[in-house]
Amino acid sequence: MAQTFAKTYDNAASCWKAILSDVSKHRGLLSAIDRFARENTAPAKIVFGTSGWRGEIGSDYTFNNVRVVISAIIEMFKSGEPSVMKAMGVADFDEIRRRGVIVGHDNRFLGHDFALEVLGRLQNEGIKTWYAGEAATPEFSAGIEMLHAACSVNLTPSHNPANYSGFKFNPSDGGPAGAEITANIEKIANRMLGESLLLEPVMPVHVEQMDLTRSYLQFITERKTLDLERIRDFVNSSDCFICVDNVHGATRGRIERILGPGNKIRYLRTSDDYLFGGIAPEPSEKNMKGVETNLAESGAKFRVGAIMDPDGDRIRYSDGARQIPMNYFGAMAFHFLHVHKGIPGVVAKSVGTSNFVNAIAERLGVPVKETRVGFKNFRPYLLQTSGERAIVAFEESDGISAYNNTLEKDALFGLLLAIEMVAVTGKNLGEYLDHLMEEFGYYYPDRSGISVDRSLVGEPLIRKLSIIKEQYKKGTVTEIGGKTLAVKDVVTVDGTKVVFDDGSWLMIRPSGTEPKVRFYIEARTEEGKKAIFEAAERITKEALGM
Repeated sequence: MAQTFAKTYDNAASCWKAILSDVSKHRGLLSAIDRFARENTAPAKIVFGTSGWRGEIGSDYTFNNVRVVISAIIEMFKSGEPSVMKAMGVADFDEIRRRGVIVGHDNRFLGHDFALEVLGRLQNEGIKTWYAGEAATPEFSAGIEMLHAACSVNLTPSHNPANYSGFKFNPSDGGPAGAEITANIEKIANRMLGESLLLEPVMPVHVEQMDLTRSYLQFITERKTLDLERIRDFVNSSDCFICVDNVHGATRGRIERILGPGNKIRYLRTSDDYLFGGIAPEPSEKNMKGVETNLAESGAKFRVGAIMDPDGDRIRYSDGARQIPMNYFGAMAFHFLHVHKGIPGVVAKSVGTSNFVNAIAERLGVPVKETRVGFKNFRPYLLQTSGERAIVAFEESDGISAYNNTLEKDALFGLLLAIEMVAVTGKNLGEYLDHLMEEFGYYYPDRSGISVDRSLVGEPLIRKLSIIKEQYKKGTVTEIGGKTLAVKDVVTVDGTKVVFDDGSWLMIRPSGTEPKVRFYIEARTEEGKKAIFEAAERITKEALGM
């Protein structure tokens, strides 16, 4: 029945629209998506954004396009271009062949099949390969380190909806590939696709399955940022309850492997489901309902809840009484690691992230480094050789890592850190947050945005918005919500962030790919957010002449 129905769809996009409109009714149409993915040879525009190339399965993410991308990577390897080899952390192609490539995927539709295509082409060039199977993003980062691999290919679109797949590439330091690498991949792949290159399948001669979770456990044990024995003892001996929502993702089974089995930890949504039950599988406030219900039903003294996205690089928390987004948890993590564990260094945060951590760091005499959006921008502070090493690195979009941990954002680490935080402080997460806010001040972050004319996308929008930093220089006085505020600082590493003398701020940042302007704001009271948003919109429209 599904096959007959599928013939009425001319392309994968319309087929996916039907599937996602009712996943229980139209699940059988995945067979049509399989066909589109294999038969569609239309070229796509390959763009590696802040975290890899992403595309709709069967539309632009097809078997031919994946073959082209891995072929482009191989061509890049063979070219031996010095700046690329330096960014890769290898001497030449022979070293890459010898050290090898880890290949795996999250639990997306056709993940295994796409991975075989990658393995086959790498092996055809004499490159050593490991097949990780279904694995989480931080496991690839740790695995590169533990296996001394040259790089990894992780087929995941992170938290994107079920119709997407993706392609992450990590060099030998385990972090997200920088522009020196991704720009080369894009250039070669788009040249090949411009030539309408059609590639036949190349299947692997052998598939060497490896246990990437074992490598990850070895990694976090050796790095010692986490006290795994303290965490395990707390779970086993205290009056606690932990609930983890895996959202049918690749994090399933990982925490149980690390902490061991037990009836104090409950795991939600661990079954196979390529369609994620019809939801966008992100660690959002709305998707926390299952975790919060389970925590509310527990009578335990200590309660820790978390939801992770499918590839395990984003996480959101709850203690049953309230949700704790990364804007707050990152600041808590800094305070805990620096004050309770004595770790020195700096704080690394993306520029759109709450200034709550800035207030704590300023009081404790710790420098704060604000970067552009994208976890790859934390690399200079997360490397073990860094002169200024991050105590914690986090961004408001639910990503975190820390001292001596992976260069990728790491939800597994984030959950273990939260448990250790509760174990050491004797406070639930919300109680710890209240304690810090009482000492360092109250901060209320949020984000929004407006749409603009499509003709403005890219450089025209950047140019028009650049006037804001000239109009709101340090010392400028303006009125927001009936209050007169002076500009204390202006940060321009990614858009324009205007910080006011009461600690509130607004950031106006153009989207690089959509006709939108994004607003990131922070008020000092919950009621004050509306006025800051209104100011951000007013300033933006003035700059655009709207």
